[in-house]
Amino acid sequence: MGKIIAIGCIFLLGFLGFAQEIEEGFPWNEDIRLTWADFKGKVPPGEESAATTASGISYTYSANLLHHEVNLDFEVNAYFYPNESWYRPELCNENTLAHEQLHFDITEVFARKMREKLRRTSFSDDVKAEVRKIYSDILRELQTYQERYDWETNFSRNREKQLEWNQKIAEALKNEAKG
Repeated sequence: MGKIIAIGCIFLLGFLGFAQEIEEGFPWNEDIRLTWADFKGKVPPGEESAATTASGISYTYSANLLHHEVNLDFEVNAYFYPNESWYRPELCNENTLAHEQLHFDITEVFARKMREKLRRTSFSDDVKAEVRKIYSDILRELQTYQERYDWETNFSRNREKQLEWNQKIAEALKNEAKG
């Protein structure tokens, strides 16, 4: 088996996740918080939501066979996509922004889960399919988790639940290995 290199991307738009090619984005960074200036997309016609955060997980990897063992080199990152993220200033405040930031933070938690899963997996010579399955499983979990977050917090309007989620994700970021 020679060297295999692959790249995968998925982008979550609001609470409806779907894959789409989007060019410019920036990676999650614990020292940088989103501002409304980062939301550069246009509100879609007929859209009633206050804001949408477009974020996703991308990965690259290379695999080498060494002494009948697959050695995987990989990079996994959470990204925010400004041109696909938007907000309605008249409906948004700092609580809304904090809610949207947490969507991006949740994406980082799942990027870390994917890194950990890739580290712990012993791959066969069908590494491409195995990595794709891990990615697909992580994205499915991420989408379900993002939807649950929106529904439990009522899209940031339930302040008590929002505070619970803020704490839950802060702990997850502290406890999940950065990788």
